[in-house]
Amino acid sequence: MITKEEHDLWKNPPKDLATNLSDPEINEKYSNGEGRIVVENNREKLPGFYQQLLDSEYMDLRPFYQRRPRWEPDRQSRLIESFLINLPVPPIFLYERNFNSYEVMDGQQRITAIKDFFSNQLKLKGLQYWPELNGRTYETLPRLVRSGIDRRSISSIVMLKESAPEDEDAARLREIVFERLNTGGIELERQEIRNALYNGPFNEMLLELSRHNLIRKVWGIPAYHPDEMKSGDKKLLDSNFFRKMEDAELVLRFFALRNVEHYTRGMQGFLDLYMGRASKLSESTLTELRILFDEVMRVVSGIYGDLAFQPFDVKKDEWSGRPQKAFFDAVTVAISRNLAAGDILIQRKGEVIEQTKELFRKHEDGTFTGRKNSKKDIQNRIDLFAKMLGAVAA
Repeated sequence: MITKEEHDLWKNPPKDLATNLSDPEINEKYSNGEGRIVVENNREKLPGFYQQLLDSEYMDLRPFYQRRPRWEPDRQSRLIESFLINLPVPPIFLYERNFNSYEVMDGQQRITAIKDFFSNQLKLKGLQYWPELNGRTYETLPRLVRSGIDRRSISSIVMLKESAPEDEDAARLREIVFERLNTGGIELERQEIRNALYNGPFNEMLLELSRHNLIRKVWGIPAYHPDEMKSGDKKLLDSNFFRKMEDAELVLRFFALRNVEHYTRGMQGFLDLYMGRASKLSESTLTELRILFDEVMRVVSGIYGDLAFQPFDVKKDEWSGRPQKAFFDAVTVAISRNLAAGDILIQRKGEVIEQTKELFRKHEDGTFTGRKNSKKDIQNRIDLFAKMLGAVAA
């Protein structure tokens, strides 16, 4: 089932990313400024910068990594100490979404540390060169030290709106910037980039649905509890699948690949494209999508139980024991196409499981394991699985 709003997402076909251009065409593209960002460099005294942060319209300080723990006080304190002893601090990188209104692309932790310090929420801790200031807040610093801090500046590099005239072009440039910027030496995963670029109701829905018990159980993530991030659940943070936001990407794959006829730019490029467009969906459509996802998960669980999303190993004549993303795609999208027969499929789960094995026996070429990932391959595995389910339910 594709909602009406989702149909409307594709009224404007996505631009093809040209790879074969003649030299004159390449020169024209370059002279037109395509694929180049327009930046300006700024420096601002820390107190003035802090005052601007108090204006909610000035800068979007949403967490760059929603799931990444914020800097501990000692690390925040070392940044303040760097300002105090006049060590160079890397510039922050901002995107100008509207005139004098910015999104943080890199440097959110530094900005948060400055804001916490000047608002007296940070007590200095673990200082190396000024240990006598440990335990102090900004307002309790000696007068001369506070004056010295007030003279320091923060540099920023701003990606201006002129970088790309169209929303999707701008989004693509911003994705490139996110990919090239490392924060703390940690290279960003694609879903972390999407999480930062498209933070809003659709992204929040992905995070919410990624907590589903079946996904967490199958991919070995501890069961969800409301205070898991506050409590710093070690088992949760030890899960690479969770930390890289692959659980949220799974949910995105389901919603995006229901629109597989519009597939383009490879899997990651198509997920970028769908997420950018879906970020504009209304709350009523998001409610429909939530209900759809939950119902699909109910049917999957009712049929496969602990075997959910595990490919069948024909050579060993047993289930693989590990879930696979490409098979997740085939199962979930195919079930969404047969959802009216969901209860019948659960009742006939033994037959569905046997027919699933038969599909793997007939297609040992990697059809269902993701070794083939062209548009035609993805459509084929979804269609084969949907046809099998339809036959069982008939």
